[in-house]
Amino acid sequence: MIDGSASKKQPNIEIGSPCLQGERLSFTGILASMTHQQAHEVAEQHGGIATTHVSKQITMLVVGEEGWPLEENGQPAVKLQQVTEWRRQGLDIRILNESDWLHLLGLEQQRREVHRLYTPAMLSQVLDVSVNVIRRWERAGLINPVRKVYRLPYFDYQEVSSARRLSYLLAAGVPCQELESSLSNLQSVLTGVERPLAQLEILAQGCRVVYRDQFGLLEPASGQRLFEFCASPTKSESSTEKLLAPTMLTESEQMSQQVNWTFDNWFDQACRMLEGNEPAQAAEAFRLCLMEQPGDAEVNFHLGESLYRLRNPRGALERYYVAVESDHEYIEAWTQLGCVHSELGDNDAALNAFDIALKAHSDYPDANFHKAQLLHKTGRIAEAVSCWQAYLNFDSRGPWSETARQRLEEAGAN
Repeated sequence: MIDGSASKKQPNIEIGSPCLQGERLSFTGILASMTHQQAHEVAEQHGGIATTHVSKQITMLVVGEEGWPLEENGQPAVKLQQVTEWRRQGLDIRILNESDWLHLLGLEQQRREVHRLYTPAMLSQVLDVSVNVIRRWERAGLINPVRKVYRLPYFDYQEVSSARRLSYLLAAGVPCQELESSLSNLQSVLTGVERPLAQLEILAQGCRVVYRDQFGLLEPASGQRLFEFCASPTKSESSTEKLLAPTMLTESEQMSQQVNWTFDNWFDQACRMLEGNEPAQAAEAFRLCLMEQPGDAEVNFHLGESLYRLRNPRGALERYYVAVESDHEYIEAWTQLGCVHSELGDNDAALNAFDIALKAHSDYPDANFHKAQLLHKTGRIAEAVSCWQAYLNFDSRGPWSETARQRLEEAGAN
């Protein structure tokens, strides 16, 4: 799990009555709205006493909402375990989610920040996970978009961070049963645990006979590719592999199965190749998809991604154009068109593509960010300001937000 504290701004706090007067509190887990040091300052400004360690003298424990409070061994956070035990002994210690604590203090702006939505590209920057992997998580049902604008999904940050944390713990060898037990225990003191339990079930659904070929895991009975979190296996056996009973097929048997593959089989295979940094093989698999459904906008979009990674930007442009011809409101494709045109020095075409995306969805943060970058690069600073500001309305914590704030400061717009 990544602590985004380096990119979190000092909260803008209006101090009212000391609502924490007489409270002695501590924090556990990673906070989504501020750093632990900032949280200590906020608590003291509101009349409370913040401590680094828990003791029987504390009256409140605040649980951060960036991911789930699980240690490296899969157990609930040590502070949370200790306080839970003291509560069983009859001590009056409140356990609050970060959101509830912020609401208690009247910090609704910070509370909204905890539940801000992110596009795949924004999450890729914040979590250091590729956009293709995030899209695979969505296809597998591991994460669910809160809403969609045309084809563009918006995700709740906590859900994605939770899935990432669970995958790391499984890959590190923590038994699935221990994680399930830990999450179940958290249900008694925290809300919203049902979703991580569902994520864990998806991650651990490997109780089938499969074999691994050069492209990953395959179920022989159905020819279906199986979902894995780790794109490239390490020398140590992954948790997914431990849950499976492998059986090897010959090369001719593998080729025989591929002959009968459907569009969905090839699309899934192509996406996995792209995620596994095999753009040439991915491009060929996407082309096989197009032999069955030549006008599919999503396949053409991903083929464009593959060609771009093969350092063929003009080939990528052509595929992005095919995608928007099939679906004129494919705003991610329009934005990619703008980025590639900008890279090739065709600034007018780039701005036109960004504007088409923003006409369909004026708040689209990715398009606002890339348009602002282009306007800044071409010296149109005043025009870039509104785009930087529009971007910051959606993201105040990620790496892109730091760039936006820096540009606004340079323009004297802060």
